[in-house]
Amino acid sequence: MADITRRLGWRHLRGAPTAHIRHHRSGTLVHDGPGLSFWFRSLTAALSEVPVDDRELAMTFHARTADFQDVAVQATVTYRVSDPAVAAARLDFSIDPDTGAWRGAPLEQLGTLLTETAQQHALAVLARTPLAEALVDGVTSVRERVAAGLAAEPRLPDTGIEIVAVRVVALRPEPEVERALRTPAREQIQQEADRATYERRAVAVERERTIAENELASKIELARREEQLVDQRGTNARREAEENAAADKVRAEAEATRTVRLARAEAEAAREVGEARAQAQAAWLRVHADVDVSTLHALTGTRLAENLPRIDSLTVSPDVLTGLLAKLGASE
Repeated sequence: MADITRRLGWRHLRGAPTAHIRHHRSGTLVHDGPGLSFWFRSLTAALSEVPVDDRELAMTFHARTADFQDVAVQATVTYRVSDPAVAAARLDFSIDPDTGAWRGAPLEQLGTLLTETAQQHALAVLARTPLAEALVDGVTSVRERVAAGLAAEPRLPDTGIEIVAVRVVALRPEPEVERALRTPAREQIQQEADRATYERRAVAVERERTIAENELASKIELARREEQLVDQRGTNARREAEENAAADKVRAEAEATRTVRLARAEAEAAREVGEARAQAQAAWLRVHADVDVSTLHALTGTRLAENLPRIDSLTVSPDVLTGLLAKLGASE
């Protein structure tokens, strides 16, 4: 919207760079161009403001497919006014000289024109396309058909309109149909998810089984080695016992041999001692055989005296002395 300032009977207009201003005074074109700034009198001026920037027109409309299913089409058309003079002549872009506001609704007229034209071509495409195919490839086909239809529409160049781009955002069926269409896909996705879960569980079970088998194999190997260790220990113990028994046998035989030899030596020594004693006794007897009785008695007394205990004092009573003298006298 143009910025208009009032000063007494004069008006000053200041336009934007993206707005094309046309100023007619008494039927004569005085100013024509974008971004103008000038003074004018409101009583004799006829002003038009045509936007020349790119405009986005969002549109939503319903269509029916070849299998009689309703779909909602969401599209956006980008356009611009390429010929402001033609557009100002074909549409009412005039503005109020006091406020700068449009007297009519030119952009709404353009929107209606573009929407109906685009809708016409989109309906023609979707009417020959089944719903499933439209949901898969409909966006591309509708965009291409709408772009081609708008480019070939003769009214748009005659109005000074240029189509910059066409975008189809989405093709959506009715909610019930969409849910029905989603159900098989969701079930398939769920089946894939379940299959992936089962496969993951199977892999986990297989890994657990492998781990259990490895543990069992390790236990079996450990038990086998323990059995070998026990057998080896038994063999070592038996070998040690046999070696100890052999050593004990050797020691016992050596001890027995030593004992026998010692006994033999002792017996031989005893025999020799006995023989020596016998010889000494025989010699003693032979010596005493030639000695008289009195000498023997004296030797006997000497021997007895040697073997008697020591007597420190002796008391002889008259009775004992009398008996001894009597025995001595009798013996003589």
